Amino acid sequence: METIILVFVAGLITAIATGIGALPFFFIDDFSDRWNVGLWGLASGIMVTVSVFGLVDEGLASASGGFPTMMVGGLLAGVVLVEVGDRVLDRVDIGDDVEHDHDEPTVSDDTEAIQTDGGSHAHDDHALEAKAVAEGNPKTLLLILGILTIHSFPEGVAVGVSFAELGMDGGLPILGFSIPILAVFMTIAISIHNIPEGTAIAIPMRAMGLSNWRMVGAAIFSSLPQPIGAVIAYAFVSWAQSFLPFGFGFAAGAMVYLVATEFIPEAVETGSDLPNHGYRELVTGFGVGALAMLPLVTL
Repeated sequence: METIILVFVAGLITAIATGIGALPFFFIDDFSDRWNVGLWGLASGIMVTVSVFGLVDEGLASASGGFPTMMVGGLLAGVVLVEVGDRVLDRVDIGDDVEHDHDEPTVSDDTEAIQTDGGSHAHDDHALEAKAVAEGNPKTLLLILGILTIHSFPEGVAVGVSFAELGMDGGLPILGFSIPILAVFMTIAISIHNIPEGTAIAIPMRAMGLSNWRMVGAAIFSSLPQPIGAVIAYAFVSWAQSFLPFGFGFAAGAMVYLVATEFIPEAVETGSDLPNHGYRELVTGFGVGALAMLPLVTL
């Protein structure tokens, strides 16, 4: 039971990190797109490096001799989960589910019926979250939580799978547990990614006049599925050790595909008004993240 709690706490840390992204608005009115793009790049570099040289390497090591069929199957399954999740979200329209409360701040008519489709998928999601929190409609908040579960569940899975070797020799001694180095790196990577995600969620709420602490709470709320996903994934790979290569492959495939299809496009869209569209900040952040992690995960 203690190990389950530990994995849940690790997932909760990543969720709380999302709230950190809203903290700058306690002190400033605006947050530089340059820093946001750099953080997206840093998180992407860390996550790709940890996935390829950490999760995939662990998957190969835990696979039996011959072609790593289960790990490759996991890689493909991770990609499929993210893609199917995106397609499901593309068909969700919650505009009609939002009921206005005249006592609460409201948003403009431009977000009255936003559908999560097209290239601005991530930004539209943030506008929907902001609107749901501002108007406090329980039905809409529940639907938003379902959407967020689809969106952030793979990140929780990556955290949970990285704890598969919890208690074995070679880990870092923390709170009486031998925690795998991979688990520490993955928790840090997801947390760093969640900071600019929290900022992106807080920006439309700032424009709507919501309180600072309400923005922090909404940002954390957006990542609550991650500790749940972490516990489920950890319980599965602990119960079915023979599926461990599949689990490592699944987490790696989902993470790399998320970086390629969501994190990088989000960074590019955020930096669209910067010189050179923010590519310099993105590439610099990615390089710093990759170079910082590479020596550590290849030890």
